[in-house]
Amino acid sequence: MLRIMSDNDVQGYVSRLMEICQTPPWAEIWQELDCVLCTFEDFDLPDDAPDSAIWQTCQDNEVLLITGNRNAESAESLEMTMRHRGTPACLPVLTLADPDRVGRDRAYAEAVVVRLFEIFMDIDLLRGGGRLYL
Repeated sequence: MLRIMSDNDVQGYVSRLMEICQTPPWAEIWQELDCVLCTFEDFDLPDDAPDSAIWQTCQDNEVLLITGNRNAESAESLEMTMRHRGTPACLPVLTLADPDRVGRDRAYAEAVVVRLFEIFMDIDLLRGGGRLYL
């Protein structure tokens, strides 16, 4: 089973991508990969959980996190957490390069879905990669 979770800042965009993933021609691949979309609630994470807690929860539970672009504003930021806690065994964080475009451009959103499936199929080879852009 391949589990993914959307960070709060991109939930609407990830929902759009998940809708595309579950329509032809991608629905069959989605089912074969046994993909599941998880929520913060599934892991008892509050909506305002710090980035470090979200990242650690994803790593502990083998969940791919999809987020928007983040910065290194504090020691608890996602970027700093990945830098300090990341190992070669860690799952990458998937980052939407242009979330707004996912929302307004169907062709672009479909290209992001193709990239998602490429990552899903090669996930074990991509461990330790830190951040991967979609």
